[in-house]
Amino acid sequence: MATRKKSTSRKSSKRRYGKGASKSVESAMRRRKSGTLRRGKGGRGGKVKSRKQAVAIGLSEARKKGAKVPRKKSSGRKKSSGRKKSS
Repeated sequence: MATRKKSTSRKSSKRRYGKGASKSVESAMRRRKSGTLRRGKGGRGGKVKSRKQAVAIGLSEARKKGAKVPRKKSSGRKKSSGRKKSS
């Protein structure tokens, strides 16, 4: 008798980022390499040197275009509920 392997359960193969987001990030990375990617509002700041920042700018541009991109994580720490305990 032939035994069959049990398939391991996987998360759904739904894409978290759309193709448009990928293209936007690719474009930002190319612009970073060529030295034309700028930081700041409206691109008035200095050159972007960090890869992470280039990716963030690419994703931000994709969001503005309406591509499928997960929403940003909110910055800052968790707010504690209630009062502080005094010792």
